[in-house]
Amino acid sequence: MFLLIPIRVTIYTLINGGHLNERNYCSRIRKKITNGENVNIIDVREDEEIATGKIPSARHIPLGQIPEKHPELNKEQHYYMVCRSGERSNNACAFLEEEGYDVTNMAGGMMSWEGETE
Repeated sequence: MFLLIPIRVTIYTLINGGHLNERNYCSRIRKKITNGENVNIIDVREDEEIATGKIPSARHIPLGQIPEKHPELNKEQHYYMVCRSGERSNNACAFLEEEGYDVTNMAGGMMSWEGETE
């Protein structure tokens, strides 16, 4: 099952031409955090990537664990998904939308993040 879900998400992305959700850039998210807004960020990068730094308020759930851990998320909340460049987080968005979650891909990912990291 671990290998089937990422393939399913990739096929979904290819068939649907990519995830067509609102494109929020990292600077907009950083501004929300600076203004004290409650921002739910999920970082889908692998453990070794997280070791280089993550957005302080972000929750780490590697992409391969999204299918088993998504029930822990609240469908009443909005989530911003991030990875290194935006591709894996885009796949996570596609999967989570199919499951009924309100999500936005952080286009540009951590490569575009200019805020603090921990």
